[in-house]
Amino acid sequence: MAKTGTCELCGREEVELTIHHLTPKQHGGALLPVAELCRPCHKQIHALYSNQELAVRLQTIERLKDDEKIKKYVKWVLKQDAAKRVKVKKAKERKNRR
Repeated sequence: MAKTGTCELCGREEVELTIHHLTPKQHGGALLPVAELCRPCHKQIHALYSNQELAVRLQTIERLKDDEKIKKYVKWVLKQDAAKRVKVKKAKERKNRR
């Protein structure tokens, strides 16, 4: 059974949580701090940023929360029903990348 709780990024409560490696595993983050995020926040982070950018610039919850793209997303997601699926939108500069 999935763990439920409060998302460390958006603060929504009673949501299914996933583990987000603040420094991606491919950049040495396997044993470094993690954050518990709701699935929409976790997916949105990876839709907006490359693992390289996460490793170099956004490796803490505080830095993620201070980033303009995430601030805009969090403001939007807080208005959404936590019980419903939220569509994730890739950043324009990441649309053609894999």
